[in-house]
Amino acid sequence: MIKQFFSLAIILSTAICSAQNSFKVIPLGIYGGGDESNLSSYMAAPVHSDNYITLDAGTIRSGIEKAIEKGNFKQNSALQVIQQNIKGYLISHAHLDHVSGLIINSPDDTKKSVYTLPSVGNIITDKYFSWQSWANFTDTGETPRLGKYKMISLKENREIPLTDTEMFVTAFPLSHVNPYESTAFLLRYNDDYLLYLGDTGSDRIEKSNKLEKLWKQVAPYVNKQKLKGILIEVSFPNEQPDKSLFGHLTPALLENELNILNGFCQHGKLKNVPVIITHLKPVDDNIEKIKKQLKEKNTLGIRYIFPVQGEKITL
Repeated sequence: MIKQFFSLAIILSTAICSAQNSFKVIPLGIYGGGDESNLSSYMAAPVHSDNYITLDAGTIRSGIEKAIEKGNFKQNSALQVIQQNIKGYLISHAHLDHVSGLIINSPDDTKKSVYTLPSVGNIITDKYFSWQSWANFTDTGETPRLGKYKMISLKENREIPLTDTEMFVTAFPLSHVNPYESTAFLLRYNDDYLLYLGDTGSDRIEKSNKLEKLWKQVAPYVNKQKLKGILIEVSFPNEQPDKSLFGHLTPALLENELNILNGFCQHGKLKNVPVIITHLKPVDDNIEKIKKQLKEKNTLGIRYIFPVQGEKITL
């Protein structure tokens, strides 16, 4: 009887641990254009930590102000959060709706690191922090270099620690209007993971296998219930012609990609991973169409989350 009791306790303890939240995500910007106060940017940290990394940086200050209003930070100043809580920036690609907040807030920011694939970092320093466009707050590129931001070049599929946080990151290249690279970032905290994808086209349309390679990498974490969430873009409804996608996804294309991921996973495991929909284009009734189309054809039973600017999500 005692042996049975301890066996049951171990099973219950394992189930509780696997269900615990590991990450918190605060959306600072959820759109892929059209509203300069609400562009792609998400703060992420371990659930019990205030040391955040920012996944893209289209909007920073306006999103933090919303988050303060909703009680997600102790500070009453967005600038204090920028200076104290954001420990670095993971930038998926250098389009303005993903970097404008970083650039505009750089004069008031504190020293920290900017993590990118080499091709992305080169665009940031050559085109934005170039003195002709903006003062060079980085430690590379045109002189004089003010050195506030340390530019860290990431290597594909190689994990590194994120300075001043409890997290690690692995970068995977994505195809976003060939030949330009975007990036998926796999965050790790202890033995749990969070996957964020910057803008990406589907493999079929981009003539690529980059998403397939990513799905193969993360499927083992799905099977072990260690992948706590996926943040992935859906920019347009299904009515958007393939030739006008410009390296983005629709609900149908996302459904197809998730089915490919599911093919690498054990039966029924993927539906336990929440999928946060990012980068919606706020044009006409696009957003309502996207939400409806994702819900209507959801053959895998995925729990889709539609983020709200400033509202914390725990995963």
